[in-house]
Amino acid sequence: MKKNLILVVLLCISAASYGQILNPVKWSYASKKINDKEAVIFLKATIDHGWNIYAQKVPENGPVPTTFSFNLSESYQLNGNTNAPHPVVKHDPTFDMEIGYYSETVVFQQKVKLLENSTAVKGTLSYMACDDTQCLPPEEVAFNIPIK
Repeated sequence: MKKNLILVVLLCISAASYGQILNPVKWSYASKKINDKEAVIFLKATIDHGWNIYAQKVPENGPVPTTFSFNLSESYQLNGNTNAPHPVVKHDPTFDMEIGYYSETVVFQQKVKLLENSTAVKGTLSYMACDDTQCLPPEEVAFNIPIK
């Protein structure tokens, strides 16, 4: 019985060491009130060295762009589109096209019109991360950003 238990433990350890999950992008969030009627939310991607995520607009048949979807709310309204710094644009041999992308860090910003004093902006973002040898499947991440 002891031998079987040891064998099971060793197999689990072995399987865990081969099944590493890549997670090269970490997201963090913040908000800042501009005044009583407006705020800005910040969605920051911290990207591991050698990896990138794509801009909000990419050519047809290209990679999955970074997109944001905001839940409807009676406590706020979106004010314009989600903004980002200009991406680096270069030829991507994997997709054989010019594509905009971000490496290391990027902060996306969304202005909101406040209809209540405090609220939380909720929604989802989706993105695809690639390095020089592989692209990971697109991911969708839910967010909940309080505004006080």
